[in-house]
Amino acid sequence: MVDVHKIIERYCADNKMLKDILLEHSIQVTERALCIAKNNKQINLDVEFLAEAAMLHDIGIVLTDAPGIACLGNEPYIRHGILGAEILRKEGLERHARVCERHTGTGLTLKIIEERNLPLPRKDFSPESWEEIVICYADKFYSKSKLGTEKTPEQVAHSLAKHGEEGVRRFWQWKEVLEP
Repeated sequence: MVDVHKIIERYCADNKMLKDILLEHSIQVTERALCIAKNNKQINLDVEFLAEAAMLHDIGIVLTDAPGIACLGNEPYIRHGILGAEILRKEGLERHARVCERHTGTGLTLKIIEERNLPLPRKDFSPESWEEIVICYADKFYSKSKLGTEKTPEQVAHSLAKHGEEGVRRFWQWKEVLEP
């Protein structure tokens, strides 16, 4: 069992506001992911891993430059998944690291990365396992800049639309399976 609070504390110790934002957001995502797991027993999700990975999926924000959510690092926010993966690999958490790098949007394909010349490694970062999909999906309902609020599916789709129709289609497909 991974002590997620110890890891979050290690990387947010000098920034209480960021820690509070990260915890509140991560708890919301975790609660939704666990609810999805409870209602989809046929998928046979690893619930312990799901909870741990949902709590750690955004750990990379600690290295990004997003002052509106108390992130005082130097990296572009779009890299938070990759940065989180690096952090969790150093912690010996490879499976958790894959969740970090695959949760942005509905996953970032190589095509999108190349077309937009994103500052990311040139590879596909789409969720593969059901746990990765559930966390990626659950994350879309909660914003770190509007804590305590939950987006409707329509609001999620609208926010994804600015990044292309592929992500919107993927979101609705996931919703049909996970929360029909």
